[in-house]
Amino acid sequence: MSDEEVVAWRRAADAMHIPFDAELDVHPQAEGFTRQRRWEFDPEAAHPLLLHVPYYRLYSSQLCKQADLVHALYVAGESFSPEQKARDFAFYEAITVRDSSLSASVQAIVAAETGHIDLALDYLAETALVDLHDLADNTDAGVHLAALGGAWLAVVAGFGGLRDHDDGLAFAPRLPAALDRVAFRLRYRGRRLRVEIGPQEATYEILDGEELAVHHHGDRLKLEPGEPVTRPLPPPLTPEPVRQPPGREPARRGRGERVSVAPDE
Repeated sequence: MSDEEVVAWRRAADAMHIPFDAELDVHPQAEGFTRQRRWEFDPEAAHPLLLHVPYYRLYSSQLCKQADLVHALYVAGESFSPEQKARDFAFYEAITVRDSSLSASVQAIVAAETGHIDLALDYLAETALVDLHDLADNTDAGVHLAALGGAWLAVVAGFGGLRDHDDGLAFAPRLPAALDRVAFRLRYRGRRLRVEIGPQEATYEILDGEELAVHHHGDRLKLEPGEPVTRPLPPPLTPEPVRQPPGREPARRGRGERVSVAPDE
């Protein structure tokens, strides 16, 4: 990559405009999006809508195939305040129909961050089971690799709260009541890190590599190789209720539910 290309990308980034609807107090996913007509949701409608409804109606309405703006809340989370994330998530949750297998994992991540931890579990199950349960009725054409990768993200970035912004690795772990434990490993700048999350606390440990500073719910921790550090989890958030479009709610997941596949499948 040349210096000229780096300069061009920085110039493009500086020229970007993030629209904001001050009346609704949300970020439109495109200029003028919140002024488009509202979609009349039909619980009996055939999905995906793009195979049954003319494009001009879809693209001129307040309707989302997948969680695009919500994705920005995750990958560019430092650009939004916690209050903005909560408002934006609630707004787009009510108009996103998840006609793409790429949506549930992103919704799981931001649901967990905004305090909807049980909803995050529902979305994790949806993205993890997309092929095992053939949820899109097209697994015979090939597995949904991006959705399956999203299942890992839903666990690590959702329940683990992993973010990698300007100040290095940060974690904000929380678990739904249906899970007793989540553990994962990752490599970061030559280090191998292990994270274990329980209902009341989280433990961080460097398995290989040099010392590393990370953040746990905003608190800076200095990790030394072979010396696990445990910190308590803060009290759960109490978010405002959110709703999905009628008929597009994710299947609810509870404690003890398991994946079942018939022997002839």
